[in-house]
Amino acid sequence: MFIQTEQTPNPATLKFLPGETVMEQGTANFVTAEEAGRSPLAKTLFAVDGVAGVFFGFDFITVTSDGRDWNELKPVILGTIMEHFTAGLPVMEETAAAEVGSSEEDGEIVTQIKELLETRVRPAVARDGGDIVFHAFREGIVYLHMQGACAGCPSSTATLKYGIQNLLKHYIPEVESVEAV
Repeated sequence: MFIQTEQTPNPATLKFLPGETVMEQGTANFVTAEEAGRSPLAKTLFAVDGVAGVFFGFDFITVTSDGRDWNELKPVILGTIMEHFTAGLPVMEETAAAEVGSSEEDGEIVTQIKELLETRVRPAVARDGGDIVFHAFREGIVYLHMQGACAGCPSSTATLKYGIQNLLKHYIPEVESVEAV
């Protein structure tokens, strides 16, 4: 198994590409070791000294460091991921798969927002090792949750304000601004 790595815009986060599907549907974000209980892989990664966050996308894993040098962490993380996949262990327990989509209670504007996020924003953010999840729409403000490499990234504010906000305002006049939660 050959695992590629990529830098992300967030220097504290590195993207690992194992060459196979990580999450069939949705994403999973773990910001503490306690949250990792539903994922055997996340639990194992949090056992590595220096790991401060784990995020799973369709075909990638992003790992956030607590500030340790990537030259020390990277080989240990690569070995951990390789051992996990080679052993055929599940990434997530069956009942823990995250789903992203519209519920029947969503209004037309929320449905449009989610559609734009899903088709235009999430693929671009995933290339940088992160994800962005709809949280709420109230009084013209869209609230989004940044995950993976996007959480704590120095350029995330600019991405929200100049990229996502402008896109949503262009297609949906009711959107006045975008805020992170």
